[in-house]
Amino acid sequence: MNLGEATRLAVESIWANRLRSFLTLLGVIIGIAAIIATAAVIQGLNVYVSEKLSNLGKGVFTVQRFGLITNRQDFLDAVRRNRRLLPADGRAIAQHCTTVREVAWETHASTDLKRGLEEIRDVDIGGITPAILAIEPYDVADGRILAEHEQEGAVPVCFVGNDIVDRLYPGVDPIGKPLRIKGLDVTIVGVAKKKGSFLGFSQDTFVKIPFSLHQKLFGGHRSINISVQAADPDDMESSIEEVRGVLRARHHLAPRHADDFSFVTSEGINSLWRNLTATIFSVALFVVGISLVVGGIVIMNIMLVSVVERTREIGVRKAVGARQRDIEQQFLIEAVLLSCLGGLIGILLAYGIATLVAANTPLPTSFPVWAPPAAFLICAGIGVFFGIHPARRAARLDPIEALRSE
Repeated sequence: MNLGEATRLAVESIWANRLRSFLTLLGVIIGIAAIIATAAVIQGLNVYVSEKLSNLGKGVFTVQRFGLITNRQDFLDAVRRNRRLLPADGRAIAQHCTTVREVAWETHASTDLKRGLEEIRDVDIGGITPAILAIEPYDVADGRILAEHEQEGAVPVCFVGNDIVDRLYPGVDPIGKPLRIKGLDVTIVGVAKKKGSFLGFSQDTFVKIPFSLHQKLFGGHRSINISVQAADPDDMESSIEEVRGVLRARHHLAPRHADDFSFVTSEGINSLWRNLTATIFSVALFVVGISLVVGGIVIMNIMLVSVVERTREIGVRKAVGARQRDIEQQFLIEAVLLSCLGGLIGILLAYGIATLVAANTPLPTSFPVWAPPAAFLICAGIGVFFGIHPARRAARLDPIEALRSE
């Protein structure tokens, strides 16, 4: 029996028992669909983080008090060890670091904003030096960014996100309009282009005011985040080391002491995020793998039932010259086809789930191109592993005893 004939017989057998075959495949279908749908969401999140959240700009890094902390002990150590970063630290970097092109800093507070009957709660108010809007990716939709003389004179002006305009100034040109912050009327001079939301959280609900004005309104006790743009974007590591040297000297740190500040780069954010999503996917793969194992066991059981039901057929085929490997090949192909059919249905189901998730939830999705071939390889492996025992059992039947079967 050639491979084509064995495949034809396997397809006919599956088609003859359509309902039983479908019920047999539920475990494989659910397992493959869950794995691929999870991978689509994770890949979509990875792409989004890479393009949006971690896009600090080419050659840009930030110096922060705490940075990227992944566990409780590191946080406690940072609280005990790390000092507040001050504007004097930023000025020292700008003065002494020869490998940096631009230095700016920012601090944050939050407050409620109200205009008429409309109110926005917990709006991020960022106090910035104007260069921050050139270093970080803020595009201007209307008006202008803040000017240097406004920082020096603590001028009550602001640069706002798109949501502030949509909710507080609907249908009105906001440029030149007052925005009350902590009892002070601050004039809007610019509006940022819309960034959209991430996981349902808006990235456009913010207000940027001069750093000096922020200190007057909220006090000067907060640590700042220092943004640095390297003169040579391709040699950012040299700039990081130079900044590290300046800050360690300012903070009087001995060589044996660890840094009391942290660096944050796009690569660091991406690495942290990918490690997190890889862990999530590994756990999901382990859990969903149980469904695939159950599906494989069900396939094996159904194939054993099929061997019993077709015992006489096997006896007839052996009596007319079929070899053991012909019988084994037929049942093994049937198990693999059955499993791969479940994989195909699972892939289609996963694509539908990913599309619905992207259309109806804040989660971005990106259907992975490696999913279909990987799914078929997994399903083929399941079919071979769980189909080999029924196939060998069928092949080893005694033809005389098989012909006597009723």
